[in-house]
Amino acid sequence: MGISSALYSGVSGLNTNSQAMSVIGNNLANTNTVGFKGARTVFSDLLSSRINGSGGSSQVGRGVGMSKVDNIFSQGTFESTESNLDVAIEGEGFFMLKQPGDDTTYYSRAGAFRFNEDGYLINPEGLRVQGKGYDVNGDLIAGDPTDIRVVNTGLIAGQVTTEMTLTTNLDSSSNIIPAATPFLYTDTTSFNYSSSTQIFDTLGNPHLLTTYFRKQDPAGGGADNTWDWYWTAEDANGAILGQSASGAAPAGTLTFTPDGVLAAIPTTGTTGLLDWGNGTTPTDLQITFDTTQFNSDSVVISQDQNGFGAGNLTGVNINEEGIVIASYSNGIQTKISSLVLAKFTNPNGLELAGSNLYAETTASGSPRTGLPGAELGKVFTNSLEQSNVDMGTEFVKMITAQRGFQANSKIITTVDELLGELINLKR
Repeated sequence: MGISSALYSGVSGLNTNSQAMSVIGNNLANTNTVGFKGARTVFSDLLSSRINGSGGSSQVGRGVGMSKVDNIFSQGTFESTESNLDVAIEGEGFFMLKQPGDDTTYYSRAGAFRFNEDGYLINPEGLRVQGKGYDVNGDLIAGDPTDIRVVNTGLIAGQVTTEMTLTTNLDSSSNIIPAATPFLYTDTTSFNYSSSTQIFDTLGNPHLLTTYFRKQDPAGGGADNTWDWYWTAEDANGAILGQSASGAAPAGTLTFTPDGVLAAIPTTGTTGLLDWGNGTTPTDLQITFDTTQFNSDSVVISQDQNGFGAGNLTGVNINEEGIVIASYSNGIQTKISSLVLAKFTNPNGLELAGSNLYAETTASGSPRTGLPGAELGKVFTNSLEQSNVDMGTEFVKMITAQRGFQANSKIITTVDELLGELINLKR
């Protein structure tokens, strides 16, 4: 081993410290990159040369080499944003994305998402976010993750009202209406209380259905704590449906115990087929009464029915469970899809693919995928994960890399001087 071998030790030090400076520079350049994970350089000594001396065999090092550039997957801090489609992950999970027309799955920690003109949820580079879709009943669809897409970007159809629930109280101290007084929906003296509820036909047209309550007259053959109920509604042509005729028989009765609760729970009744005279399909409406008879004013506590009119898309957001929800002008919110996260046994084995993306390798292993949660990571909406690069730490590393480069430069200049002295021996 000659003196010139020290030159190559110095050269190896220059190369490795230059590479370390490149890594540091890349970290600092991405200080403000969403979801960026910093890296570090790991050096290792090169295989040494063996020399023999009076004391036995010894080894002399031959320089330094780059062992590994490790990505540091520590948690980054969160930035609050105003976008309902910005999502950050707390944990070890990754978002899953695919390029249109390509089955390769990419992984990312950057959750700055948006919708394109075709209704697909994408990242800024146009890759489609992957998730598990929901069916019309709001249940997750089995199978592999697919592109998240909002299909109904225009109007959605209305839904006919088939069920209605009235939660009311009927005043136990109400006056008894004489049995000789016939019920007539236009005569407020022929019933004790009424309430109206908006319902919908099969085309989503709204209609007003009114229920009337009349306390039975025990002296006229009625029963104590018993009320008759009636209903009317107006069709599209102005005709009155239901118990519109004077003295019409009630649609049903409500019987209460002496404690003021319904004797039969639940108490239900039906209207029969409602023909609105506008070309819609006649549909039966079931009314459920959640009613009490206490000594308090007659009042409607709540009204609930399962119909709604047509509506247009007003907005899409991602909730704290990672579910993409579309909101419509008719008050309906529809579950579109749930974000799917992936987790790797060895995330350091992932291959950098640029644009905040990683690709799976044999070193990373196959991912475990699933919905957000304690294992794969919790998601936070209106948030973005910031770079985990610490500038103070990077500047300290920059100083050490600079000093290392200078020291190795000094090796080369010193060896050059030694070689010069060696050449001068010939003079």
